[in-house]
Amino acid sequence: MKVISPSILSADFTRLGEQLELLLSEGMEYVHVDVMDGHFVPNITIGPLVCDAVKRAVPTVKMDVHLMIEKPGEYIDVFAETGPEIIYVHVEAAHHLDRLVSQIQQKGIRAGVVLNPASPLSLLEHLLPVVDAVLVMSVNPGFGGQSFIPYCLDKIRRLDELRKAGKLSFVIAVDGGLTLENVSEISAAGANLMVAGSAVFHGNPGTNFRKLTEILNRTR
Repeated sequence: MKVISPSILSADFTRLGEQLELLLSEGMEYVHVDVMDGHFVPNITIGPLVCDAVKRAVPTVKMDVHLMIEKPGEYIDVFAETGPEIIYVHVEAAHHLDRLVSQIQQKGIRAGVVLNPASPLSLLEHLLPVVDAVLVMSVNPGFGGQSFIPYCLDKIRRLDELRKAGKLSFVIAVDGGLTLENVSEISAAGANLMVAGSAVFHGNPGTNFRKLTEILNRTR
């Protein structure tokens, strides 16, 4: 799997349904929803009502929900009801990460874990056999439009090595600073799912998504 997951954090919310339908016509398979609480990260974004609206607008699309919040275990149930494909929780926000992964999977949803840029892979190596996805943050979470942090490429490569060595099947996702110029390098490092916010929604979303996907298809 090699896909672009547009992040609605950068979308025009007055035209969200229209923009999502346009991206669906361009072949969008995943859509990324960034949930921020103003505590775990210095920004407040959206909650389950918007997730529910996204699923109503594009019900065939797989929604990956990124919980950048404190006490994520208290909110997994309500977000699970919105029909996501994946729910991501941060290693840094979890006191009992194994329990959170199980809680998500028991809902019939794929469980993803997230690492901030400065967090080492050693924090989750023991969980790699049981998680469904690992999301590497390639910017410091909280705001869109940031530049890709170069050392995160090494983290992606190392994660891919661990996946191959263990014959594991988890998805490697990357979030932050993706552009037309670096998407092929990120893909080549081992990423499967690449989250793109401003790279898709700033300008013409359909054209931007098509260009990113064309580059990705050439580097599979």
